[in-house]
Order: sequence, then structure tokens, then C-alpha cells
Amino acid sequence: MSSACGGERTLGQFALVSYIPDPLASFLDRLRLDLEPQCRPHAHVTILPPRPFHHEISEAVEHLADEAKLFPPIEITLGEIEIFPVSNVIFIGIARGERDVRRLHDLMDTGTLHHRCPFEFHPHITIAQELPPESVQEAARIAREQWAAWDGPRAFTVDAMSFVQNVAPYLWVDLAKVPLATPVPVGE
Repeated sequence: MSSACGGERTLGQFALVSYIPDPLASFLDRLRLDLEPQCRPHAHVTILPPRPFHHEISEAVEHLADEAKLFPPIEITLGEIEIFPVSNVIFIGIARGERDVRRLHDLMDTGTLHHRCPFEFHPHITIAQELPPESVQEAARIAREQWAAWDGPRAFTVDAMSFVQNVAPYLWVDLAKVPLATPVPVGE
């Protein structure tokens, strides 16, 4: 994930994300760049928001893999453009699959990865953040117009997660990919 917006706010922190596939990801990345040109986006849904982590990465990855191997893939359908009231983050809500993303978050947010975030976990896809307050409503209007005009897919499957670290302003790197449970076909 060579992405992040928010500059130095998350520098040195770790997160767990699931990348959105193309063509939806390319559309969302272009939209984010239109609204936040300094960003280096890689469209994703966050499972564990950025957090400090001062333990062995290999142990964290082992913990994530152990928990994930029994969790089935999640079918997600995106909803509408919204704005978080306190932070003014513009995002796309999750119309289907939100409860499963919350369950996955709760399962992963344990042990050395547990962190008390300043905001309650709310599954979403960030479209723009840290905009000047006077430009938030106009940016949301543009995002709503572009999202309404998008005629491509609005759904995707979360079948793997990436454990990532913010190594420089606006730069996150993948440390490990963690698959969810592999569905076993039932005999016909």
C-alpha cells in the first residue's frame, strides 16, 4: 500500500486493510486524487485503523493469520457518500457487509494489536480527509456527482488483508498479506 493521506499524523503507525480490486479501485483512487491531490491513494477498507505497535511484527502477523484462517470472505456493497461530523472525513458507507467487517475488526483488535482509537470503529471507504473546513461541502458534492455517474461495480469481496506500516509522510508499505478462510467447495 503506497498510500495514505494525513501526512505525519500516522507516521510509524500500523494498520490492517483490505484492498479494493479494479476497476472500482482505480475509480476511487482517481476520485480521491481529484479531491486531495497530495494523496497517494490505494483504495481499501480499513479493518484496524492506524495504531502504535511496539512488538515483533512476525508475532502480530502470526496472530492475524491464526484468527483470519477461520473467518470467511466478506461480500461488500458500497453505499452513499457521507461526511463524518467531527473529523469532516468524506467517505463511502458500506451498504452490505458492514456487520461482518465490524466482526472481523473485533476479532483482529486483540492482544498486542489492541488499541483504543479516538473514534468508534465505523467501516467505510475514505474519499477525502483533512480538507480545509470551508471546502468539505463542495468536495462532498463533487464526490457525490462522480459516484452517481460511476456505472462500474460497487461491490467486492474481502478475502485477504494486508498488515501495513506508515514509514514516511503519505507512504504506507505492506508488511504481510493475511488471507481469510478459503471456501471449500461442497460436493455436488
